[in-house]
Amino acid sequence: MKTSTQRILTTHVGSLPRPKELAEQLLRKDRGEAYDAAALENSTAEAVSAIVKRQVEAGIDIVDDGEMSKPGYSTYIADRLSGFRGHAARKPPLDTRDYPAFNEAMARMTGPQTLRRSTCVGPIALIDRAPIDHDTAHLRAALDATPATDAFMTSASPGLVTAFQTNSFYPSHEAYVEALGDAMQTEYEAIHKAGFVLQLDCPDLAMARHTGFQDLSEADFLKRAAHHVEVLNHAVRNIPADMMRLHICWGNYEGPHDHDIELRKVAPILLKAKPMAFLVEGANPRHEHEWSQWRDVKLPDDKVLIPGVIDTSTNYVEHPELVAERIQRYASVIGRERVIAGTDCGFGTFVGYGKIDPEIGFKKLRSLAEGAALASKRLWN
Repeated sequence: MKTSTQRILTTHVGSLPRPKELAEQLLRKDRGEAYDAAALENSTAEAVSAIVKRQVEAGIDIVDDGEMSKPGYSTYIADRLSGFRGHAARKPPLDTRDYPAFNEAMARMTGPQTLRRSTCVGPIALIDRAPIDHDTAHLRAALDATPATDAFMTSASPGLVTAFQTNSFYPSHEAYVEALGDAMQTEYEAIHKAGFVLQLDCPDLAMARHTGFQDLSEADFLKRAAHHVEVLNHAVRNIPADMMRLHICWGNYEGPHDHDIELRKVAPILLKAKPMAFLVEGANPRHEHEWSQWRDVKLPDDKVLIPGVIDTSTNYVEHPELVAERIQRYASVIGRERVIAGTDCGFGTFVGYGKIDPEIGFKKLRSLAEGAALASKRLWN
């Protein structure tokens, strides 16, 4: 994993807007409709090449494939693992359940979530590793054409899968997540062996408190989160810590978020995870204040923080000066060499869902790069 002792590097959480044609192809496949597999593969390769170029042009140092091949960052595994069938309706977040009228407003703002959320109905195992091999090959080809400072690739954590795909087969949640850890190990190691930093998406450690696991007490949720980290660490035991980063968030939607569990409560569990870098929200109105909590959390000396300094749930484009201020706050607490500037979440977590205009998303990335440059001048002068 590339870090810098001379300037603030920039990156983002992972998903980026997919081209319209590719999005339509992914939706047809996800709905079980007829689609042209060869055409989808070609569209994906072209989209990855284009998205890498756009990231580099925007000034992003550490780039990825934008999750071009995935209909959703947490649901794609149903096509790669055995044992998943059907579609189960999602639980609405607690903060929208408290305001029935707001459910309608949020649906108007973001559009309905129609992507398949399968249920586990049988033994979980890897079906075919071809999809991950295709993903890594597409990203490598794109980087050969447009070199970048560094590159990462995202993958769903075992716990994240359980937060979106319910279990109707395994005797317990613990058995379910452990089976997923074993099954996902191949994907994790394939990303690492391809030479990319592995990003593990873990909203199950925060967001799931008020979404998928909202029926648990806080104490039981924290116990479950701790078990998820144990399973994750076992699944990545063969990958060096400095080749991994971990993302947690409280949900990439514009809502009250007044049921979000506080960072200070999940941080002790988060810090037990093996990856070297942690991506956390730090720009939206519900979590921006938590930068100061890192004074008490005490990030270990061998860890790096990638705070979100760009909000991914609003079409406001942050001024570079504000971005710089946010970066400088984190640097004042943990040191400039251990800060990489990132985003709160992705810009295209699910195909066809979300309210951020694609071109505005790229404007935000350019503002991220400009703000990081301003902060670098101030922090190294």
